[in-house]
Amino acid sequence: MHDPAPRTAPHPARHPRRPAFRESAAALAPGRLSALALALAAAALTACGPSDTTPPPAPADLTAQAGSATSVHVMWQSPAPADGVTAFLVFQQDRLVRELPADKTMTDITGLTPQTAYAFTVRARDAAGNTSPSSAAASATTPAAKAEDRQAPTAPARTQGQPLGPTSARLTWTAATDDTGVTAYDVYQGDARIHTAGPGSTTTVLEGLQPDSVYTFTVRARDGADNSSPSGPAADVATPAGPGQRTGTAPADFTAAASPGALTLTWTPPPTGRKTSEYELYVNGRPTTVIQFGAGAVPAGRAEHRLTVAEPPGTVWTVKIRARLPDGTWGAFSAERRIVLTS
Repeated sequence: MHDPAPRTAPHPARHPRRPAFRESAAALAPGRLSALALALAAAALTACGPSDTTPPPAPADLTAQAGSATSVHVMWQSPAPADGVTAFLVFQQDRLVRELPADKTMTDITGLTPQTAYAFTVRARDAAGNTSPSSAAASATTPAAKAEDRQAPTAPARTQGQPLGPTSARLTWTAATDDTGVTAYDVYQGDARIHTAGPGSTTTVLEGLQPDSVYTFTVRARDGADNSSPSGPAADVATPAGPGQRTGTAPADFTAAASPGALTLTWTPPPTGRKTSEYELYVNGRPTTVIQFGAGAVPAGRAEHRLTVAEPPGTVWTVKIRARLPDGTWGAFSAERRIVLTS
């Protein structure tokens, strides 16, 4: 819109006369030897420093939403960097059911029983092994199972998004229909599911976004048998810059169109104060090439670039670009587009 092991130094070679130190230590009187041992222990403790015994705060804003007759989607708020969280522990009642790295703040608990109430809590853990208190519990009840349900819901017909600030946005969609009833709406950024809302929801707030970034979101409906609808229409959301940040560094109105053996990209350059001659193209989340416009060919208005592609028809690409700014750094990404290559 806009996802090393430490090396141990080798021990120095021992001097041939070093064993004499051990002989001298052994010759010390018992009292002096005890005093030396205590001094060495104290020095070791001082060198190590005080150990970290402060646990991180409990995860906040925990929610649980039944995704199907046998699964529940659990989410919580991202930790602050200062909390030093390295892992999350997800509990069903008092039983540990998931352990996740710190960058994962949602999970699906599967293998559950239909028409059953479940309660979940989450605890955070830091690098020193300190574990937070449990979060407030979140509960969800799985719906009844529907035998031989193979029909997916319809796709939400309309999706709209608007930024609420540098790190959050509101997404709204139209309700889908299903022969047995919609049980959840899943929000996707590209191919990654980032949020799940309840069956009666047609709007939600997305948190933890990056300032001055363009995001492309889609919504899919899901029923009690885990049949998922096609994606609804995409909605672009551009978050504003945060305090002290420069604004408007993302290329706007980015489009991608496939034709036999080629891909045509168009966009509006960001207002950087001068014409932008370099753009970095990402394909499927990886930097692929730098698009350069020569002297006299730098677009002042709408820009266009045509790529020759050799991949077979039917190949799916997600593409986005970012501009080289006047200070030499790269700006924010454009919206991401999903295209299918043609023959």
